[in-house]
Amino acid sequence: MSVRVATDIGGTFTDLVLVDEATGELRIAKASTTPGQLAQGVLDALAKGEVDLADTRELVHGTTVVINALTERRGARTALVTTRGFRDVLELTRGNRPDMYNLLSRKPEPFVPRRHRFEVRERVDRHGSVLVPLALADLDPIVEACQRDGIEAVAVCFLHAYAHPEHERACAEELRRRLPGVAVSASSEITREWREYERTSTTVLNAFVQPTVDRYLESLEARLGDGGLAGPVQIMQSNAGTASPTAARARPIALVESGPAGGIVGAARLGERIGEPDILYLDIGGTTAKCSLIQGGNPSTTTEYRIDWRPDHAGYPVMVPVVDIVEIGAGGGSIAWIDAGGAIKVGPRSAGAVPGPACYGQGGVDPTVTDAKLAAGVLDPGYFLGGQLEVDRGLSIAALERLGRELGLDAPEVANGIIRLVNANMISALKLVSVRRGHDPRDFVLVAAGGGGPMHAAALAQELQVRRLVVPPYSGVFSAWGMCTTDPRVDVVQTRILRVDASSDEEVTALFAALEQEAAAQFRSDGLADGELVCRRSVHMRYRGQEHTVAVAAPAGAVSLAALEAGFHAEHRRAYTFDLLDTPVELVTFQVAASLRRDRVEAAPPRTGAGTPSPKGRRPVDFDVDGVHDTPVYARDDLPLGFAAAGPLVIEESTTTTLVHPGQELHVDAFGNLVIELAPAR
Repeated sequence: MSVRVATDIGGTFTDLVLVDEATGELRIAKASTTPGQLAQGVLDALAKGEVDLADTRELVHGTTVVINALTERRGARTALVTTRGFRDVLELTRGNRPDMYNLLSRKPEPFVPRRHRFEVRERVDRHGSVLVPLALADLDPIVEACQRDGIEAVAVCFLHAYAHPEHERACAEELRRRLPGVAVSASSEITREWREYERTSTTVLNAFVQPTVDRYLESLEARLGDGGLAGPVQIMQSNAGTASPTAARARPIALVESGPAGGIVGAARLGERIGEPDILYLDIGGTTAKCSLIQGGNPSTTTEYRIDWRPDHAGYPVMVPVVDIVEIGAGGGSIAWIDAGGAIKVGPRSAGAVPGPACYGQGGVDPTVTDAKLAAGVLDPGYFLGGQLEVDRGLSIAALERLGRELGLDAPEVANGIIRLVNANMISALKLVSVRRGHDPRDFVLVAAGGGGPMHAAALAQELQVRRLVVPPYSGVFSAWGMCTTDPRVDVVQTRILRVDASSDEEVTALFAALEQEAAAQFRSDGLADGELVCRRSVHMRYRGQEHTVAVAAPAGAVSLAALEAGFHAEHRRAYTFDLLDTPVELVTFQVAASLRRDRVEAAPPRTGAGTPSPKGRRPVDFDVDGVHDTPVYARDDLPLGFAAAGPLVIEESTTTTLVHPGQELHVDAFGNLVIELAPAR
């Protein structure tokens, strides 16, 4: 037997999916995430899934190590080496701040204090011409300071290194020679886009997490090897593809959204199956809710991602391709609380895996979204996580009552208020990836995943008036399922500003060809050769004088600048509702997303029932404005293909619960998906 395995570390649980390559049979497992020892959670999931590592052809791993290290600021003691005059770029950041009218606003604290930011003499211009040669002698006092202060990682970021990386490379090589054991990151090895602050931030964050990721992956590989793993380990990247552990160690910042990216890939693959290329994806876990938009079957990526961004906090830019995702602190473990003004809030603080929601009985006393769903009757305390985890509904109600006394509300009212608030937060997030990007949600299908997604999605879909709602099989481990379908991927990005009317088709075609050759070379250096190299090209374009750009797809082979320009005008109209047809157009940044397409293992349809299924039981469920209904409860495994029923309904499976509201219609399609048709708009 040869199997492919994926493991995904979440804030509360570590998920596992195993696919038998011969039969397509799929096996799943969940284990509690083990903070501080994340590799142990992976091994626990492998044990629960009864995985024989000797039969495993490949193991794909999604990890939260990077995002945890950054949000908790638990990384390496880091220094920055930059061009003379630019040591304060991290401090200056950008003039535009999210809360521009807040006179008490403070800029994000840099990850590198000023005493560890060093300068060397060198200078190139934006075209890559050398103005001041690199003075390697300036490194002497820098090396001494790094040794004296116990520096563990160094970021090297020179002005305009995207156009002329030679100075950076020479500096990085010298630092690696003179500071053995210290991780050195050069910006030109991570991103070749312009914008000094964003590029410097990305390089610093890469250096900050590099020793942590290196130790983690070394430990994980060793423990898997000791367990007899036969095949290679692939690491899930934020760009919706995988990379070798060697590549992941060199560029760990590319793993910042490692886990959620797997779910977005899974949603795209699901869309291929059901003939729906345009998808709104929602994943609600224990700690966060993630939203993304897929158009034309391809997940969108962006290099404008920010860590720790909030409406009142600018966060830290990460200029590597990341799936275009909006993530909010709204999950099953999100805690309900009262602010200084007496208003109830939900999240972003989470009860996590320990102590967990109040119903866990592990010391948590604050009510969470899970407690609200349990009190509302959506969740069965006797079948939580398929019966693997014992929960106490009485503890949930007690926690809700404590909060309710401060608000003058009873437990059911507090539970509905919590659910309403968290749903409103999720609606806002879904609109950020759709309406705010110029897309109408009514043109999309909503795919719900995660342990909490199917519980909330019917209400959200009704509010957004999407075409339909789809809950895939194994949705509670959907990110891990998506990882099983991924291919190795390399993104090569290069800023080179060209005016359309002063360039040639041949020049642009040659530039794209060079980037594709670079991507192919990267696969070869990682020891990956099997598979078809598939490249998707795009170029970020703007009107001359503009600051922002718009991404435009470019064809394979010969490029027509006239066609690119026409495509840019159309994309600009869609995004901003206007164009400037008489204004010169510029090409700014070129990107090639290269995937090594391999034979995909199609998972067999899930086991389903036959005949006319009977409910496994009934219970009162509070549907808020739709009232309390005595609701039939079905086991998902009992529902045959083609099954249809009208809401209200509860569909239970081991990893999640699907809620169908009154007035909505459910049917099971040919692939075992739960498809919910919405009630007519009121």
